[in-house]
Amino acid sequence: MIQTQPRHDWTRDEIEALYEGPLDTLIGQALDVKRQNWPDGKVQKSQLLSIKTGGCAEDCGYCSQSAHFDTGLDASKLMPLGEVVEAARRARENGADRFCMGAAWRSLKDRDLPKVAAMIEAVKAEGLETCVTLGMLEAGQAEALAEAGLDYYNHNLDTSPEYYGTVVSTRTYDDRLETLGRARGAGLKLCCGGILGMGESRADRIGLIHELSKLAPHPESVPINMLVPIPGTPLGDSPAVGVLEMARAIAVCRIVFPKSWVRLSAGRESMTEEGQAMCLLAGANSIFVGDRLLTTDNPDADEDSALMSAMGLEAAGHAEMEEGPRRLTTLIGN
Repeated sequence: MIQTQPRHDWTRDEIEALYEGPLDTLIGQALDVKRQNWPDGKVQKSQLLSIKTGGCAEDCGYCSQSAHFDTGLDASKLMPLGEVVEAARRARENGADRFCMGAAWRSLKDRDLPKVAAMIEAVKAEGLETCVTLGMLEAGQAEALAEAGLDYYNHNLDTSPEYYGTVVSTRTYDDRLETLGRARGAGLKLCCGGILGMGESRADRIGLIHELSKLAPHPESVPINMLVPIPGTPLGDSPAVGVLEMARAIAVCRIVFPKSWVRLSAGRESMTEEGQAMCLLAGANSIFVGDRLLTTDNPDADEDSALMSAMGLEAAGHAEMEEGPRRLTTLIGN
């Protein structure tokens, strides 16, 4: 019987058994879990803004922003506060309820912390949930971000521990776990997931989910990305991962992380409407909107509206989504 409450004792074999099972059974189980924890027919919209682009000292093999690779991307300085606020207002007007800000840094520098804190405070003042991804955190930085009102810190594990060294050499898996621990220690929610299609095996996808399942509490947000191959990067010629494989990963995440957001993130631009629908049917309950993610294209608003309409889905804010299970429990109890 599928457990609808979070567990922290998942074994790799258990996750593998889910992942390798018949797809119809897997999705059916995922939807059972989703209905117990989230309202039907509703999807949250998030928007992502690159507040500092390019010039990163890391050598992540998938990233257009690495200074190690010639991708034609020009490095920029940190955006002015006013431009960030204007982008947040446009996102809110377009139905986004969550605003994520990403900076291409190996780690957050103390000199930049006040400027980022001001951005967080200003975006919160616009009524949006906030998330940032700024690289590794040093002692005290997570606390300062939390004091500014930050909701989520994003720091993906990317893939399994076994495959990680094939993708990145400038930062270890333990470095990533340390930053997650610092964010959690400051009371921040975690946004932590991975990328499919980097040449990893299915066993590595299972390993990623297993590593995430060992975090206690689980990440409140689990983004599942399809690699967007960038010419000039080591992974620029990677074969595309299939939509059905994406759906499998999403369905397993929905079961393993029943109370977490499972976000259909990068890669939607290359999917058909039917492919995106499959991923949402598999248990994703949040998408990224806007015509750009950090440096890659995303479906435009009209395409998203058509998809939502065809599926009979409605956009809903995080507060409404998170209250859904409690309202359902009350109705059943009466």
